Amino acid sequence: MRVGVISDTHDRLPTFRRAMAMFRQVGVGAVFHAGDFVAPFAAKLLLPEVSGLGETPVHCVLGNNDGERAGLKAMLPQVVEGSLRVEVGGRVVVMSHFIEWLRPEEMMGADVVITGHTHEAGHEVVEVGGQQQLRLNPGECCGWVTDRCTVALLDLETLKADVVEVYAGP
Repeated sequence: MRVGVISDTHDRLPTFRRAMAMFRQVGVGAVFHAGDFVAPFAAKLLLPEVSGLGETPVHCVLGNNDGERAGLKAMLPQVVEGSLRVEVGGRVVVMSHFIEWLRPEEMMGADVVITGHTHEAGHEVVEVGGQQQLRLNPGECCGWVTDRCTVALLDLETLKADVVEVYAGP
């Protein structure tokens, strides 16, 4: 199963829309948003009727810049404050906005750990308790800090991730 991973959209709707269009085009089986939507009007792009992803599960956590938490929770009732642990495609995925917010015991047994916050895309495989674990940060979809608007496509079968540039436009 291929999933879309996105973080740090920071209300930049054009790049957020392009990312969601790419996820639709490749037919992701789930979407993970690692926080910093900022406002509910941006989070609205994850709703099935807006995203065009239908029944595709959307997993999301809040970030440090998500100030309008009540509005975000009303828009996306599944949004989690803190860390999220979910099984998808036979893999255990743990997600938090910032890796430093995760306790070591929260990451134990996870096949994938998704974070954001740093605005820097990257992934690495580490060994945790004798198990290989992919740590993935899709970078910033907004492009405000690095001038790169990126998301990740993650193959849960192979645990390979590709960081993909989302064109920011003029």
